[in-house]
Amino acid sequence: MDLTIGPVAFFWTAETVRGFYRDLAASPARRVVIGEWVCSKRLPFWQDEIPGAVEVLSAAGKEVALSTLALVTLRRERRQTADLFEAGLPVEIADLGALRYLPEGVPFQVGPTVNVYNEGTLEWLARKGATRVCLPPELPLASVAVLARAGRAAGVAIEVWGHGRAPLAISGRCYHARLHDRAKDSCQFVCGDDPDGRDVETLDGRAFLTVNGVQTLGHAHTTVAGQVADLAEAGVSALRLSPQASGFPGLVRLYDKMARQDITAGDALARLQALMPGASLANGFLAAAPGLRPVG
Repeated sequence: MDLTIGPVAFFWTAETVRGFYRDLAASPARRVVIGEWVCSKRLPFWQDEIPGAVEVLSAAGKEVALSTLALVTLRRERRQTADLFEAGLPVEIADLGALRYLPEGVPFQVGPTVNVYNEGTLEWLARKGATRVCLPPELPLASVAVLARAGRAAGVAIEVWGHGRAPLAISGRCYHARLHDRAKDSCQFVCGDDPDGRDVETLDGRAFLTVNGVQTLGHAHTTVAGQVADLAEAGVSALRLSPQASGFPGLVRLYDKMARQDITAGDALARLQALMPGASLANGFLAAAPGLRPVG
C-alpha cells in the first residue's frame, strides 16, 4: 500500500497552503489531491497557490489530481467544475453531478464523499472511466474486501480513509456562519478562525461532531492504525490521509511506516497518540461498530 493525501477540508490562508504543499513535497506520500471541495467562496483566497503547488509536487515525483466540490449547486460552481476537466490533470470527483462535465473518454478518480457502497456502483463508475476510488469512511472491513476484489476485476485502485475527521455530510446551509449569527452570504469567512474545524458538543457536554463551514465531520480522528495488515490482505491499494493544521508531516511519515508494515499495530497506535496528545482517535467503522468507538 501507499499513501494519498486528500484535499484540505478547512479554510487556510494562502501562506499556510503554500507551506503545507512545500512540506508535503518532501514527504513519502505518493499522490496528492488538491482543490476546494467544501465551499467555493473560499477558493479565490488561495487558488493562486494551486499552480505552484502542482509544480512543486510534480517535481518531487508525486501524482497530483484536482478535486471538484462535494456539492455543486451554483452556476459559477458548474463552470468551475467544467474548467477542471480542461486543466490537463487528473480530476477526482467529489459529487456525481461532476460527471456531466466529463469529456468523452477521459478517465477520472472518485473521492470519499461519493457513495460507493457496492459492486454495482463500482462497476458502473469503472465503465464511465474511473481508475481510482476512495471508499466512504463508514464501510466495514468485510465490505471493503468485497469492493477491493471488484476493483481488481474492473481495473480500479481502491483506497480507504486512513486518517482524519470523517466527512459525514455536506449542506447548502452554513452552520459555521449561523453559530456566529451570520447569514451564509455574509459569513465573513468565520470558518477561517477554526483551522481544524469547530467542535460541537451534545447538550450534556460530550464531544460529538465538528463543523467546517457547510461540512459536518466526525469529532474524533478516524484511524486505521490498528487495521493496516487487514486492509493490505483485503487488497486495498492506498490509505488516504486528510490534512490537518499541525503535525501533519510527522503523521505522513508514521502512516508510511504503517503502509509498508514496518511497525507493529501497537507501536503505531502509541506513536500516533504521542503525535496527537489529547486528540480523540476512533476506529469503529471498519469493525462494523459506531464510528466514534475509541481506539483501544
